[in-house]
Amino acid sequence: MQLANQGLRAGTYAPPLAQSFRRAQWRMLLAAMFCYFFFYTGRQTFGFAIPGLQKEFGLSKEVLGWASASLLWCYAIGQAINGNLADKFGGRRVMTAGAILSCAANWVVSFAVGFKSLAIPWGINGYFQALGWAPGSRLLSNWWGAGERGKVFGCYTFAAGCASVLSFVTSIIVVNVLHLDWRWIFRLPVLLMLVGGIAFYLIARERPEDLGFKSPDTGIANAEDAKAANAVNASTGASTQETAEESSWSRYKAVISNPRLLIAALSIGFQNAARYGLIVWVPVHFLGKDWSKMADGMIDPAWISVALPVGMAFGALTNGWISDRVFGSKRYKAIVLYMLLGALASVGMYLLPTSIGGLALLFLAGFFVYGPASSFWALCPDLVGAKRSGTATGVMNFFSYLLAGLGEPLIGRMLDHSGNTSMVFPIVAASCLISAGIAVFIRR
Repeated sequence: MQLANQGLRAGTYAPPLAQSFRRAQWRMLLAAMFCYFFFYTGRQTFGFAIPGLQKEFGLSKEVLGWASASLLWCYAIGQAINGNLADKFGGRRVMTAGAILSCAANWVVSFAVGFKSLAIPWGINGYFQALGWAPGSRLLSNWWGAGERGKVFGCYTFAAGCASVLSFVTSIIVVNVLHLDWRWIFRLPVLLMLVGGIAFYLIARERPEDLGFKSPDTGIANAEDAKAANAVNASTGASTQETAEESSWSRYKAVISNPRLLIAALSIGFQNAARYGLIVWVPVHFLGKDWSKMADGMIDPAWISVALPVGMAFGALTNGWISDRVFGSKRYKAIVLYMLLGALASVGMYLLPTSIGGLALLFLAGFFVYGPASSFWALCPDLVGAKRSGTATGVMNFFSYLLAGLGEPLIGRMLDHSGNTSMVFPIVAASCLISAGIAVFIRR
């Protein structure tokens, strides 16, 4: 009777063990989402501190762009290292360590007295922040099978988008509601990250076997990519079954030898340059003189900026689902579509006069620019399997933040010379178009 029940369609009946495993899967996903929901309070608050930093230290936007770049580049280096550490030591411990250490680094930043004492600990904080995303991705890849990756990484990336909302809201509360100086932006919001990291460690477990379950199919998504991976395994002397015990060098070689993953890494680099162009400089734009007074006087411009991360959160949630359901896991199609629409929304933000109508376009810019992230991250286990997904995510994120870091001082310099903060939007649009053009070649 039980065997017959197991043959029924999903949703009609599930054996008790299957029900327990499903609950455990969702518990791991929600634990990872809860932890990462607080992570951006440790790195996406910098834009709100820029006006105070300029006033106190007399630094230009270009110089502060280099300070922002120090975090992004250290984050990139950390991703290349820490994704592999997650494959080796497990995502649960590594992600928790990142939350605790990043909280401490933010407090050190809050005592800065000049550029060096600001940029150096901010860069170190970038490395600690890199202990979060790839390890969490590795843990989720252990628990969820290939057929649900778009949905799962959509939810995980949705949590990251919500984290952007939280970082914006908490920063506005510190500056505009509590009327505290910029230093408290690096002190109060990050306490939430500390709570999230500890809760994640207590709730999450590394793999289904830790709770007595059998792992789902967490391998490579299709036969063509599996064949390519097997060829790399042969060259490194590792079988598919041995990849959990293989050396760090073998994991790196397997990942770097995958041409589609490298193409995706370059594409996400321009996507993330566009994203951080918005995250760091939109607050500067909305807190600047051009937006100091709205036409109707009803909405504080600082709160209008929150439309950006709200759009990002929902864009990430939808893009992963679309890549699964509409495009049959051909994730490059969802990436290209959103990047093109993100470019259009960004151009609209540049052309639109400073009015309340910018609220909708800012939401759409965030929605389409950040949305493809969920499909990019689902590509990592798709292309190399769960057992190398931490390394793959780290390598992809290295390129992602390397290019994002290059964009920050460039944008800051252009804003200094033009005196027009809305110049950030055509730069973002150009990055979106380049990302879309590269993503076409992923084709899987």
